[in-house]
Amino acid sequence: MPWFYEESDYITEERKKELIERFLLEARNRISNNLGKVLLIPPDLTRYQSGAGRVTETIYKMLPSGSSVDILPALGQHFPHTEKENKWMFGSIPNKSIYAHDWKKGCKKLGEINADYVKEVTGGRVNWPLPIEINKMVLEREHDLIVSIGQVVPHEVIGFANHNKNYFAGLGSKEAIDASHMLSACWGIEKTLGKIMTPLRMCFNKAEEDFLSHLPDVYILVVNAKNSNDEFATVGFYVGDDLQTYTMAAKRSKEKNITILDKPIKKIVAYMDPEEFRSAWLANKAIYRTRMAIADGGELLVVAPGLEVFGEQPEIDRLIRKYGYVGTERVMQAYQSDNDLKASGSAAAHLIHGSSENRFTVTYAPGKISREEIEKVNFKYMDINEAIRKYNPRKLNDGFNTMPNGEEIFYISAPAMGLWIYKSKLEGE
Repeated sequence: MPWFYEESDYITEERKKELIERFLLEARNRISNNLGKVLLIPPDLTRYQSGAGRVTETIYKMLPSGSSVDILPALGQHFPHTEKENKWMFGSIPNKSIYAHDWKKGCKKLGEINADYVKEVTGGRVNWPLPIEINKMVLEREHDLIVSIGQVVPHEVIGFANHNKNYFAGLGSKEAIDASHMLSACWGIEKTLGKIMTPLRMCFNKAEEDFLSHLPDVYILVVNAKNSNDEFATVGFYVGDDLQTYTMAAKRSKEKNITILDKPIKKIVAYMDPEEFRSAWLANKAIYRTRMAIADGGELLVVAPGLEVFGEQPEIDRLIRKYGYVGTERVMQAYQSDNDLKASGSAAAHLIHGSSENRFTVTYAPGKISREEIEKVNFKYMDINEAIRKYNPRKLNDGFNTMPNGEEIFYISAPAMGLWIYKSKLEGE
């Protein structure tokens, strides 16, 4: 059972402070009365809207004045934060206390999930072992308390984000991230999205039990969604050190973050905040979270004024440009035959996840990438100024909109905050 949790239509910032104060009292009683060395593991700025950065800042301020506090955002392969971005995400926490995860050289191998277990949970689709390697700071600094903080929301690689994903992907090594992303891609994105217990989640659960049970750690998980006043709000707050803390949060997210539609949609327009989404690696969440709502032959228009690169690492950016979003079959052929793609399973998985499989079209309106670059990776192109003029985010409401020319679109202002799906694609847990 969780240590405690709260669910309501709107958990205010003041109430969160009270819950965090309760958490610190519980931590002293359950884990260590001495909070001299504390590690906080929040999400990175791509989860800015979750409010997890503010939760992290509040914990930091409430810890005893003599505590030594390390902040290690679960970056995965994302861009390291600049000092300005750290301030935007974490407020008054000193920049010197915030570390950048080094996924290439900063990890330690703990072991692996053996191939037999992986084969069992994937129904034979995957038959390789899953390496377990995470940031050395978690393992070697002998913290009195480790707090993993984050938002539970539908996710394309693991079903629902956060909990032990923070360790094994957010703080994982290149090899571990590559293997886990390919495992998920082979299982299938549409079999993964919005599922509480996926093959990858089961592997991560086993890894936590086998390799991290000795850690003095606890999870703080939030669920954010539009409430009855049509405002984004925290609607769930969960604190605990067990799997049920995750499953309760995921059930709440499944209830609040998944929009079930009566019919498939012919055209979706998705807006990607330029402060958060500067790469296709992240902006493709618009594709992931809407793909099960788009009609056959339909269109997704991604309005991404901040888009400037495809991948967040130079090598991954190169691979995306070289191979493109050309569908599972062609990507897998390249993955099996071409050494450069074979060496980057996460890039191959990303190309699979971002492909429409020719069932619908994806049009990008990017701020800083040319028509030629967009079309070369197998997307269609629309000029950003034309897109903003025709589909002005300030004038559209989330959901169905009828444009002046009679065109009907479905607008989504924050695709990363949910999952949209029509009934015939909905499967049981």
